[in-house]
Amino acid sequence: MTALPPFERRAQSSSDLAGLLFAKLLPLCLLLAGCAGTRPRPAATLAPDVSDGAPLTSATTTSAPEVCANAVDDNQNGLIDEGCGLQLGVVQFLAGWSAAKADVDLRVVDPNGELIEVGRVSRSGLTKDRDCPGRGSECQGKNLENVYLAEGEPVKGEYRLRLRLESLGGESPPIRVRVGARLGAVSRAYEVQLETPESEREIRLKL
Repeated sequence: MTALPPFERRAQSSSDLAGLLFAKLLPLCLLLAGCAGTRPRPAATLAPDVSDGAPLTSATTTSAPEVCANAVDDNQNGLIDEGCGLQLGVVQFLAGWSAAKADVDLRVVDPNGELIEVGRVSRSGLTKDRDCPGRGSECQGKNLENVYLAEGEPVKGEYRLRLRLESLGGESPPIRVRVGARLGAVSRAYEVQLETPESEREIRLKL
């Protein structure tokens, strides 16, 4: 076999070394999504997928103070009505309305198909802490119903939020209800209107 000149052997060795490095580094580049000159994607956040026509309210800023009992993340820090004496959770749903005598019910069904009830922790770890306006003093004159993750990790799947007007209580329709939803680091706010007793609106969110 004919021996290669020294400069050709050096070129071949460099080519072999480059090929070896490329073969070793290619899987790592693909894993980090860096070969195309793009940055790696950040870790996925728990973003809700809205499948209802309820309008999204967005009249909040990062410098706005948090307003209690309005079911809105006013200061856009990912928390809803924090500092207002409410239980908070990484998964949380709130419904608030200003018509004092109107009876609105927030019904949350978790991905397991279980209806979340007051005073009982579901298999998904969710619980409901009040039913307003209520007969006792738990609502303190502020109509705000709160469902939150009391224990465990969030269950992935579809969460169904149903707003039902049980009675007007002498209030004039429509009853405007603000709905706050927190799934992980993402908080959203909605507003629905209920016209007549037993009327309902539904919001579906996916985690």
